[in-house]
Amino acid sequence: MLIKNSKKIVIKLGSSTVVDKQGKFKISWVNSLIKDLKKFYKKYDITIVSSGAIALGQNYLKIKQKKIKIEMSQAIAAVGQIHLAKEFQKIFEKNKMKTGQILISPDDTEQRRRALNIRRTFDNLFKLKAIPIVNENDTTATSEIKYGDNDRLAARVAQIIGADTLIIFTDVAGLYDSAKKEIVKEIRDLSPSIYKLADKKINNYGSGGMITKLEAAKICMNAGCHMFISDGRVKNPILKMIKDKNFSLFIPKISNLDARKKWIISSLSSTGKIYVDNGASKALQNGKSLLAAGITHISGNFNKGDNVLIIDENDRNLGRGLSSFTSEEIKKIKGKQSNEIQKILGYPSKSEIIHKDDMVKL
Repeated sequence: MLIKNSKKIVIKLGSSTVVDKQGKFKISWVNSLIKDLKKFYKKYDITIVSSGAIALGQNYLKIKQKKIKIEMSQAIAAVGQIHLAKEFQKIFEKNKMKTGQILISPDDTEQRRRALNIRRTFDNLFKLKAIPIVNENDTTATSEIKYGDNDRLAARVAQIIGADTLIIFTDVAGLYDSAKKEIVKEIRDLSPSIYKLADKKINNYGSGGMITKLEAAKICMNAGCHMFISDGRVKNPILKMIKDKNFSLFIPKISNLDARKKWIISSLSSTGKIYVDNGASKALQNGKSLLAAGITHISGNFNKGDNVLIIDENDRNLGRGLSSFTSEEIKKIKGKQSNEIQKILGYPSKSEIIHKDDMVKL
């Protein structure tokens, strides 16, 4: 099976899989998962992305209300995060396995420098044979820059570390067909008809639902990573999944993009936009780099290395790329020839605004 051929596997645990209806940690179920992992963990680099911090925090603080403002949920998450990490540590230690905790915010995954630093941390944990336990850093994220669910976070983690496989364990066995009777076994294209199958229902503690799982699949499929949605209500979920083949599998569109282009194409947001003329548009379509002469104007403030959108004269997205210049520099040199740049800026610089190797066509 595909999982056995993977080198790096990310496992995402939904709130309902790790926390029961009374708000208590599901020790027995998590222990069965870890028993499964013991069969794999010496062969593969395994990462766990777990929800449940807010649910555990609510239980500890005896808060029963469901709709909570983000400011309060951040405080509850701060309390619950300690309990979640402690529960995982205890149960892994009983199984003689090591863990490490990583808290991630969207800024960490969207800025390439920070994303590369995160990857190094993961790689070193793998060398130490410690399984990373990941969650969103709820206490610092704002509503504008918050994932809001751990499905997309898990997909971004999978993409950053170069995982082959993401498994999302949740309270359904997969994506069901329109009659809600059969699981859609393989999905190769996230068409509108697939999105129509997504049930908008969300459980008591979860913040995602099937829609965010499809968004996670989109990130994975663009990054060359296979993604499974499988039943997290059964014990020994990995072995059960392999044995019964009861899951939805999202098959990636690509497999040959290098790490840099994977990061660019699956980015959740861009910090700015660069608008180009028809001449530059044609050059980009032919695989050329973006030069200053073809830029008409820009929007947004961004720094060197930031992810930006490239837009043509008809407001169509041509691609994404990593800018070699700041937005302020581009304002000064837009429309100019490459041999004029040094004189305008007063210092030597690259001739390409976005190099072809740092660009992905959309």
